Amino acid sequence: MKNSQASYLDMDLLRFTTAGSVDDGKSTLIGRLLYDTKSIFEDQLASIKKVSEKKGKEGINLALLTDGLREEREQGITIDVAYRYFATPNRKFIIADTPGHFEFTRNMITGASTANLALILVDVTQGIVEQTKRHSFIASMLGISHIVYCINKMDLVNYSKEKFLQLKAELEQFSAKLNTKDVRFIPMSALHGDNVVKRSDKMNWYEGGTLLHTLENIHIASDYNHIDCRFPVQYVIDSGENRNAFAGRVAGGVFKKGDEVMLLPSRSVTRIKKIETMDREIQEAFSPMSVSIYLEDDIEIKRGDMIVRPNNSPKITQDFNAMICWLSDSPMQMNQKYLIQHTTNQGECFVEELKYKIDINTLHRIEKDTLIGANDIVRISIHSSVPFFVDRYDRNRNTGSIILIDAETNITVAAGMIL
Repeated sequence: MKNSQASYLDMDLLRFTTAGSVDDGKSTLIGRLLYDTKSIFEDQLASIKKVSEKKGKEGINLALLTDGLREEREQGITIDVAYRYFATPNRKFIIADTPGHFEFTRNMITGASTANLALILVDVTQGIVEQTKRHSFIASMLGISHIVYCINKMDLVNYSKEKFLQLKAELEQFSAKLNTKDVRFIPMSALHGDNVVKRSDKMNWYEGGTLLHTLENIHIASDYNHIDCRFPVQYVIDSGENRNAFAGRVAGGVFKKGDEVMLLPSRSVTRIKKIETMDREIQEAFSPMSVSIYLEDDIEIKRGDMIVRPNNSPKITQDFNAMICWLSDSPMQMNQKYLIQHTTNQGECFVEELKYKIDINTLHRIEKDTLIGANDIVRISIHSSVPFFVDRYDRNRNTGSIILIDAETNITVAAGMIL
């Protein structure tokens, strides 16, 4: 097990998302990363060349590598979240290329919700715009530990050191208001590949690493909570001798064979008999592994229950405060019934109080605005019909996040972080 765990950690997985305003070059940047790391299949490359030729463009339109929908290729914009996988000898990556348009902010949240790192592109010729601020704040609110501002299109300002430093200073002033502590800045040209995979000889004044070097070497092990043991039960294995086995994804901490554990909400105490992955038994499991946990005692547990430590349990409550981003075109209604999803548990809830809305440009509070519409970020208090086992979002992203669902249409209307 020690060898398999070592290889798991050595070849760790970095999830990152791209964000920024329209035409800042997000899809081109991801296309450049895939192209320069030779992570594109020959048939895919041939297809992109044909589409580029039809559009009358010379060479390869790198943005088409991530614009997977027909509408995206025809309109030249990103609509949906495009997920791409690639790997280098040092690390594996999952990219979420998200839309820049204001009306697709909800898609950006979807892509960023599981990310370790956010690449926020800024067009050096346009500077900081509202979507730069919005996406920065959402990345911070979602608990993303690392933000890399990619100052793009440096070729359009003749690779000017002064332009880069001026924009960097403005971004530093804004990002100082965010909760994210690790903020970095890279000058680049995604179109020409400067400082993406290879160092640019046109910006010798820049002494930092390339984007790929940053992605390969950024430390993410401490991003996960390996202290507070949390295992939300997703599926009960109920067949013969396996009645005391429960499948799910570890949401925090480290579970080991023989550990004493407590089951919520019953507070029954037992021990772990064994832990299995899909193909073998293992000695320990940690976030974000998906495993089956077998218990020594046959105790009644259902989906939505949680396995924790006897001396370290989450807060059990029906009332909590949350910061949410409203995703629906229909405005939020006070005292309307919504469904609330938390880990594998679901119940009914209503919004008891609207505390304030965030002005995305200044990050100041607006306390008298009661009309909450699409993409608004607000702090609210919630009352639920059933108790939930929650942690603060800044302590555990898995057990500190919720979504609200319209009970009639089953459409997700908000994504929230428990405070």
